[in-house]
Formats: sequence, C-alpha cells, structure tokens
Amino acid sequence: MTPEAFKKIAPTIPHQPGVYRYFNADGEIIYVGKAKDLRKRVSSYFNKTFVGYKTHELVQRIHRIEFTVVDSEQDAFFLENALIKEFQPRYNIDLKDDKTYPYIVIKKEPFPRVFLTRRKINDGSEYLGPFTSVARVRELLTFIKQHIQLRTCKLPLTQKNIAAKKFRVCLEYHLGNCKGPCIGAQTEADYQQGLQRLKQVLKGKLGEVVQHYKEEMQQYAAELQFEKAQMVKKKLEHLEQYQARSVVVSQQVGDVDVFSILKDGDKAYVNYLMVRSGTIVQTHTLQLNPHLDETDAEVLAFGVARIRDAFGSDAPEVVVPTELEYADMAVQVTVPKAGDKKKLLELSQKNVLIHQDELRRRKLLNIEGKTEEQLLDVLEELQEALSLPELPTHIECFDNSNFQGSYPVSAMVCFKNGAPSKNDYRRFNVKTVQGINDFATMKEAVGRRYKRLAAEDAELPQLVIIDGGKGQLSAALEALDELNLNGQMTVVGLAKNVEEIFFPGDSESIKLPYHSEALKLVRRIRDEVHRFGITFHRQQRSKGTFKNELEQIPGIGKKTATDLLKHFRSVAKVKAADEASLAAVAGAARAAIIRQYFTSQPS
Repeated sequence: MTPEAFKKIAPTIPHQPGVYRYFNADGEIIYVGKAKDLRKRVSSYFNKTFVGYKTHELVQRIHRIEFTVVDSEQDAFFLENALIKEFQPRYNIDLKDDKTYPYIVIKKEPFPRVFLTRRKINDGSEYLGPFTSVARVRELLTFIKQHIQLRTCKLPLTQKNIAAKKFRVCLEYHLGNCKGPCIGAQTEADYQQGLQRLKQVLKGKLGEVVQHYKEEMQQYAAELQFEKAQMVKKKLEHLEQYQARSVVVSQQVGDVDVFSILKDGDKAYVNYLMVRSGTIVQTHTLQLNPHLDETDAEVLAFGVARIRDAFGSDAPEVVVPTELEYADMAVQVTVPKAGDKKKLLELSQKNVLIHQDELRRRKLLNIEGKTEEQLLDVLEELQEALSLPELPTHIECFDNSNFQGSYPVSAMVCFKNGAPSKNDYRRFNVKTVQGINDFATMKEAVGRRYKRLAAEDAELPQLVIIDGGKGQLSAALEALDELNLNGQMTVVGLAKNVEEIFFPGDSESIKLPYHSEALKLVRRIRDEVHRFGITFHRQQRSKGTFKNELEQIPGIGKKTATDLLKHFRSVAKVKAADEASLAAVAGAARAAIIRQYFTSQPS
C-alpha cells in the first residue's frame, strides 16, 4: 500500500485505543499491533521519515488494513496477545520456544497421586507449574517423596474398596514413604495436609513446612516415641539443607517477576526470574526473533507478556532494566536503582549472558537444536548401554595434560542434563606430585574434587569418566576409596583414541554403537575436557613455564626467578651461567643453590 493510497483511508481510522491487523494480497494476516490512538499509530508506518528498512518491507506488502476498537489500552494489550498467538503473523516477533513444559499434577481422585506430566487436560485435576526443567521437576518429586508421605500406587482408593479391605500395604509403607491409606491407616484430611505442604514447597515457602515438622517432632518426643522423632528430625535437616541451596534474596521482596534483555544481531534473549516469598523458584531464558525495527523496550514488553502468560504468573510487580509500556494496570513496573531488586536485575542480566554463551558452546559441541527431551533421550540411551543404576543427568570427566613431560595439570568438565555446565568446570594445578606421574596426578585431581563436594554436602555425579587407561582409573578409585565414596557413583575409564569404555575389574571393554547418540555424547564430553585442559595448560605456559621451572628450585622464590629471567632471557642461559654471574643477580647463597640444582640434574 502506498502512502497516497493510505491517505484515502486514514480518515476512517478513529483516534481511539484498539488493535490493527495488516493483510497481504493473499488475505493473510502479516502483522498485528496495538495502539492508544489507532490513527496516529497506523499513520506512522506510512511516514517516510520514520520507516526503517524492515518496516518498509512490511509496508510494501500491506494490501488491506482492519482494526478493532476497544475500551482501553489494557483491553488492546490482551487482544493483541490473543491474535498473535492464534495467527502467528510473519512480521510479528517470533517466539522461539517450542518446548512442552512439564507440570506436576495432583490427580482428581481419592487420595490424589502426584506425578510429572506434559499433557494438561481438562479433567478436574490440579496442575502446578509449568516448570522450566524436567530434571528440576524430578528433583522436586524425589525431594517431596522423601519428606512428604504420599502414595505412588495406582490403586482405586475409594472408601468402599478400603472398607472392604481389598488392599494390602506395599514396601513403600514399610520404608516409611507412605502412611497406608489403602488399609485405612491414613485419613483423607491428613493426606490433604500433606498435599498442602507439597504446594508450599513448590512455592518456596519452606518456613511453614519446617514449622510443621518441628511441632510434629516435639509431639513425638513428648509421647516418648523417640524413633519417630528421630525420623522427623532427619527430615528437618534435609529441609534446611534444601532451603540453604535455594537462592533466597529477601523476604521483603515478596512476589515479583524479574526480566532482562540481551540483543544479539537479529536475535533477542529475555531472561525471567520467578521470585516468590523472596526466593527464586524458577528461571528461564527465551529467544525472540524481531522482524521489524522494534526497540529493546518493545521486544522486552512482548517477552514479559508472553512469559507471564505461559507461566500463569500473577505476581503484582515486574522488575525490568528500562521503562516500558505494560498495559496491565494491575501490575507495577519497577526499574530499580539500588537494593535487593537491583541485585535481582543484575542476576537476571548475568543469566542471560550465560545463556548466550551456553548456546555458543552447544553449537560448538553439535548439540544446538536438541530439545531438553531429546537430550534426556540420549541420557536414557547411555544409561541402558552402560547398565547404570540411575539416569546420568550429572556427568563429570577428568583428563591430564602436560607439555613434553613437564608441568602437569588436570581438568574436569561437567555436563548436566546432556549439556555442558560451565560454572561447574574445574582445573587443577598439581600440588602433591613430584615430576610426571599420570596416575598420581589423576588421583590428586579426583581426590581434591570429591573431597570438596563431600565437605560441602553437594550433589555427586551419577557418572564419572576418567579419560585414560586402567592405571588412571585405578588411581581415581584409590582417591574415592580414601574418601569412603566408592559405590556412590559409577566410575568408568575411556580408552584413549579407541573410544572404548571399561569398568573397574572388567577384562572386556564396552563398545557403544558407532553412530549412536550415546557415543556422540561421550565424544563431546571427551573433546570438551581435552579443549578445556589444553587451554588451561597453554595459559599456564604463557604465564611463565620457564619461570615455574626456576621457582621449583628449593630456596628460589618468584622475585628471584623473575630477576634471573629478565637478566639472562632464558632458562638455558641461566643453566649455562657460572656461579659468579648468577651471584651478581641473585646473591652468592642463591647462586650456589642454583648451580647445585642444575649440576645435579641428569644431562
């Protein structure tokens, strides 16, 4: 549509709030927008001084304009979102988020079961979520099972069936994970209290749950039921540990949604922190693809609306880095300058940068484009191939590196849910090993890593890969044995170059199918630990490999080593220098030490 053609229809567009729709020559909706003043907003697209290149491309394709007048800007906001969802117009911002989010469902039935699902159906059940991570939901369900006694069986627990004594208790009852509603040992009212505690845990409101268990423990103690009191005490300790691992900002913050944005070429990333009762309970980063010349504020406003809708958020406040138009008058928009909300915003901005870096890493490792579900499928394939007792959602891999038999270092990479977790990567300068000893170096690195995790009571990996031969694997197992951690995780060796996996004590190795996704994952992990280790080793060498060689002489410190290198320019010249020349730089006593050290070295 030309500006001249638009001038003819402009008088028919009212100066009122509403939603406008652009159609192409084929009658397809190509853009939907909202406006406080429809005529002013639509006219701006045909103003040549205003139109950017991308907007110009859109205008060239407009064949027909339709609009809907509404009562308020807020109504226009909701209608625009509904139309974009329904028609997904070509020139509106694309939402690159095709995941099906998991929910925790409380089934509509007597003594409701609680389990993970991706299908939200209208069956009267209560759906909690959605959640951003399947692994997170599984962790929550495991935690809930350990601390809230809910049934896991599929028995039809009607009062008639229970009264008829059709059922018997199962192993879960004897383990203390279920109170036995199937035999009438638990009332529905007591069961509902457990469900309420579950909801409090999911909302991050652990204080009420902790208080409940404290009262229960005191009651058991008063009744002299000390074994039951001890069981409740253990639950309290686990709850407090779980609470300590949660990111608690401040109880004063309350319920807020925090958003930040990062533009990267034609893409934009919006990070979301869901904060409830001052605790971060969920985080998610969304990719958006703008097709016009939208400002950061416009893209962010779109992302905020879609994310809050997707997660059913009713938080009364959103925290953002810049002023934006958000038409829902019930929601307060805050741009913080200082305080806890400012810290939350900075954390969100940090998360969006990490997400961008993670996407680049995934691309390098050929896992870009794989959904969380596909990565979990790969982990299930690996679990089956190696007969692992648990799904290896947390894998760590160790490798040693040295340069021509000198200056050994070790590296460890961590993969969570099939993708690299860079914050958990670790590198080790060897401290206890004299000379080059690959086995001892591996033992030191593995020992230091898991001694630290054990001291912090942190999560251990399900699978540990030792890149090297049987000697390195045995050394790693020695370190775990000394820490009393043997048997708490599966440890395997990965033969250099051959890509065969072997278990401790097995004479035969396991060869994964050549084109299997499980083997591809193992290769990616191995390649990543090689890359990380070699990069670290190069950094150490560039910092002064030669200086390190002088510093390892007993009695020679960093300053003396630096002075010697500045004067002689190389270690070779230091070695060749006579004692008098060395004394002129380092002093007579140190010169004697240096000469003694080099003359005692094998030539």
